Amino acid sequence: MPEAGRIGTDQASATLPFPSGRVPMPSILRKDAVRLRREFRETLALAAPLVLGQLSAIGMNVVDVLLAGHYDAQTLAAVAIGTSIWSLAIVTAIGVMLALPPSVAQLAGAGAHDRIGPLFRQSLWLALALGLLLFAGVRHAGPLLRAIGISFTIVEDAKKFLCAISWGAPALTGYFALRGLSEGLALTRPTMYFGFLGLVALAPVGYVLMYGAFGLPARGAQGSGMATASVLWLQLAAFAVYIGARRHYQGLAPFGRFDWPHPNTILGLLRLGVPMGVALLMEAGLFVAAALLIGSMGATIVASHQVAINVASVAFMLPLGVAMATTVRVGRAVGRGDAEGVRYAGFVGIGVSLLTQTLSCAAMALFPRGIAALYTDDAGVAALAAQLLLLAAVFQFSDGIQVTANGALRGLKDTTVPMVITMLAYWGVGMPLGYWLGFGLGMGARGIWMGLIAGLTGAALLLFLRFARMARGYGVRSVDVA
Repeated sequence: MPEAGRIGTDQASATLPFPSGRVPMPSILRKDAVRLRREFRETLALAAPLVLGQLSAIGMNVVDVLLAGHYDAQTLAAVAIGTSIWSLAIVTAIGVMLALPPSVAQLAGAGAHDRIGPLFRQSLWLALALGLLLFAGVRHAGPLLRAIGISFTIVEDAKKFLCAISWGAPALTGYFALRGLSEGLALTRPTMYFGFLGLVALAPVGYVLMYGAFGLPARGAQGSGMATASVLWLQLAAFAVYIGARRHYQGLAPFGRFDWPHPNTILGLLRLGVPMGVALLMEAGLFVAAALLIGSMGATIVASHQVAINVASVAFMLPLGVAMATTVRVGRAVGRGDAEGVRYAGFVGIGVSLLTQTLSCAAMALFPRGIAALYTDDAGVAALAAQLLLLAAVFQFSDGIQVTANGALRGLKDTTVPMVITMLAYWGVGMPLGYWLGFGLGMGARGIWMGLIAGLTGAALLLFLRFARMARGYGVRSVDVA
């Protein structure tokens, strides 16, 4: 019987086309695997410089705080408050100017390179107008600071900081226009180069203007604002020279001629950019409101919140860079009419974000006390910060999905519905729930952070479903940037 069984098996094997017993992967699966690997590699290649560029921007805030912290406590408070207001200007600038990368990417994907230069020159007019509006808004933020209830002396120093840094607003928006052109062309390394330039330049310039040197007086908080504004202009000038000189951009002639404003093109950019700016403000406003609510709970809780939110902000730079790369990948697929490419680019981008967030989640979940100890020697602050870091670990996946799905939708130029989704998720769910848990049930900072988790999770789910639906129904269509 065993022999018969063996013979039968041998005969069966002899009839198989693959005697080894290993059936090769079907061609369709092999094709999918190759496409996935290529998409994964190209997304990472685009995202890595963007992540480093975003980390450099965070690093500039760290430099400001470190310099102010060694000056005196009042200067540190003024710079911290002023930076919170300035961050709203940054978010607005980023949101509106994010209209450019998907527009450029779609044109590049369609081979319409002759339209990229004129579009970019119109974006410069938009950047100038937006920069002047932010300049005026930042300079007149004093009444807002007084309404919050900040002490008079800190408000005065914060106003000096804001008046000084406001001169950098037009440079900031112009810099984002240059970034938008480069990133839309899938040239992301310049973002890293000039991000590091700003980080390296800020420390010496900030020290000289804050503390005084080379015959210049010490200016404290005002000097910090002057330093940041000066570095922003340096970054703008260096990036513009780079684009004007590099062969990658010469065929586009970005500075090849002078164009007067074209209202229809600028309005087209605004139709894309304003909803993105509002969406980013909704998210930033959620965290600012959480910080203000926690500010009434005592110094230890406030310090713990600052530690945890700083760690979460640094971790967020990873999926944010991936999201920016995903916008470009999806936009280029749209431009060439590649429906399958749209789906691959979007879902692979989300998958890459989940990988980065797995690392962040693991670090926060496994080493919360060690991470908190890097920020403070206060045992009480470190203990509560470690608890908040465990909650931050929970929302890493939601944060990664929502930002990358939003990036994929930007590549499709779908911005209005995502704006509504974020408003509902953050302010219809996250903030009311956090307030109720924190104050109604007496859970304090932990309750407010649970509200943040709920808001981010709701946004992640709805934005992912939105992209899945859009990608499934997407077909070849013409590219329209107006």
